Formats: sequence, structure tokens, C-alpha cells
Amino acid sequence: MGRRSIWFYGYDRTTYSECREKINSTNRRHAMMIDLWFVVNNILYVIFSLMGVFGVGRKNTVFYASYLIVSAVFLLYMLFFRKAAEKYGSVTVYLSVVMLMAYGIETSVSQPYMSAAIFPLLVVLVATAYIDNMLRMSLVLIGFSVGFIISSYSEKAISIAYADTYNILITLLLAVALHYTFQNTRMMQFVLHQKNLQNQRELEVGSSFDALTSLLNRGRFFSMLGRVLRECDKEYMALCLLDLDSFKQINDKLGHQMGDKVIQTAGTTILDVMDIDQSERWAFPDRVLREKGSFAGRLGGDEFIILVRGEKDREGVRKRLGEVLKKLNAVRFEGLEGIHASFGITELKGGEDIDAAYARADEALYVSKRAGKNQMHFSEE
Repeated sequence: MGRRSIWFYGYDRTTYSECREKINSTNRRHAMMIDLWFVVNNILYVIFSLMGVFGVGRKNTVFYASYLIVSAVFLLYMLFFRKAAEKYGSVTVYLSVVMLMAYGIETSVSQPYMSAAIFPLLVVLVATAYIDNMLRMSLVLIGFSVGFIISSYSEKAISIAYADTYNILITLLLAVALHYTFQNTRMMQFVLHQKNLQNQRELEVGSSFDALTSLLNRGRFFSMLGRVLRECDKEYMALCLLDLDSFKQINDKLGHQMGDKVIQTAGTTILDVMDIDQSERWAFPDRVLREKGSFAGRLGGDEFIILVRGEKDREGVRKRLGEVLKKLNAVRFEGLEGIHASFGITELKGGEDIDAAYARADEALYVSKRAGKNQMHFSEE
């Protein structure tokens, strides 16, 4: 863990970065709520100005209508371009801040005989709603407050400008303090969420993957296979059972530690040749099903199972699995000249019974064993 910093609300930069997705999502939701209020506010002021009631003159109609259009466009952007609004979270935040602060300053200038009421309110609203970076947000609030004070001295009587200065300085101190307090609390919530998510992912990985080979375990593999057979009825696929030859002799002669190394190497070879990407393993099952990729599992002991996808016909499957066998045979350890394996393969049809497909592959596997091992055979219907 890095050094904690006030700029990241009492957390280090790494922790803050890990929470960035949650921060951007929260900022977008808050921006939408504030902007919706802003749209409704300007609709009412346009109506009041057209009717000439509540002290709102007709000369302000264009002013309120302009902000109504801008805020409506901004709201539509956040509604229909959600991913962009969250991806560029800081841009979304500061577009909202600029719009609100400009509105507050212009509203104050339009009423030169009154102390500003809306601008201090907007400063507090922005400070409590958005989380970005303590230093940057503080500088933005200070910058707009300075602009507000300058506009007051330029457009208002000196006594009213003094009142505006006093009010905004008090409000600004409160806003900065509230900003740190609110966002430190949010960061605590985000960090807790990240920890819970990490624990959930670790449980998901532990319940889905074999610890020795990183391949899917038996239960998860067949769960995924069942879903594929139900949903992909027109896709060409093949199911392969793979059994290491003379594995007991490896354990007896070279020891169980070497046996584990052979099993690990077989698993790694399958992943590499079949181009199975298991980065972010907690998301692997859903991703590989969505992308229609191959996946493999360990049934136990020296037995493996592979669902081959992405090939057009039997020859494509034979070539791909032949590469697995070739690489296994090329392995060299001290006392071991190559890993030999037998393959049993069956072509699949969508919607068929898993047990029937497994039985065909198993029968083909034993054909390979009886034919002399270290080879592959397809089942024949």
C-alpha cells in the first residue's frame, strides 16, 4: 500500500485508482440528479419570466431558455452515452461544475441590488455531490468563487459586494471541509465494496478452477458444456478426452512431485495451443461463453477434457489437437523424454445429451489406448 494522501481523501493513489470505476459511476448518477433538477428549475423560470410573475422579468427569458437547452442536452448525453460519461468521468463532472457555477455567477449579476443566494448554494452542492481529487476540486471551487467575487465588485454596490464576499468565504470553507468529509466516507464505502468484490471473485475462482493446472474443474466444465449445447445448436464443435499414458509409472519411477509437474505441464500446453485466455479468471466462464472460445478442464488425476470451438471440420480439430500432442511429446524433463497421451474425440451437435457425447469420446479414447497409445481417434456414429 502506498502513502496515504489528503488529495485522495485519506487513501493512497493505487487504492483510489482501483475505485475509479465506482467513482465515475457515482459521479454520473449525481450529475444526472443535479442536471434533472437544473432542467426543471429552468423550465419553471422560463414559465415565470414569460408570465412576469415572482419578480422574474421577461428580459430574462432568453437567459433561462439558454441554460434549459444546455442542461437538457447534457442530460441526454448522460442518458444515451452512459459508457462515455463514465469513462470520461472527470470531464462529465467538470462540465456540470462549469455549467452550474456560470449559472450562479450570471444569476447574481442579473440581480445587482441583492446579495447572491444561488451561488453559495451551488458551491456546497458541487462540493458534496462530486468526488474527483481534493486538490483539483478545491482549486476549481476557489477559482469560481474568486470569479464570483470579482463580478460582484464589478456589477454591484460596494456594500452588497462586501456581503457577497463574506458569505462566499464562509461558504467556501464549509464546502471544502464537507467535500473532504463526504468523499472520505464514500471512499470507505468504495474500498469496502472492492474488498467484498475481491472476496467474491476469489470464491468464484476457487469453486471453478483446478488448483494444480488452472484448468476448469469437472463441475464447472460440464456446467459450461451443458449451456453451450443448449444455446449453440448450429455451431461445429468437438469434445476431446485426453489421458496421459503410463502416468502411474511416472509417479512410481520419478516420484509424485514429478507427476504433479507433468500434469501442470499438460494443463499449460492445452491452454497455450488451444489459445485459452484465462486472465481475470473470475470472469473467464462468462467471457469464453460470450466469445465462443474453446475451454478445457481437468477431470481428475491425469485425465483432461477439451471443448474445441472455432474449427470448421474434423480436419481442423485434428490439426489443433495434433499440435497439443506434438508439444507434449516434445517436453523434456530430467528422466522424462516427452509426455505421451491418448485422445478420444467426438463431434457435437447442439441440443444433444452430455452423457451420450461423453460416452462416445470415452469409447474413442480407449480405441487410441488399444491401438498403441500416444495417438488420437474420432468416435464413429
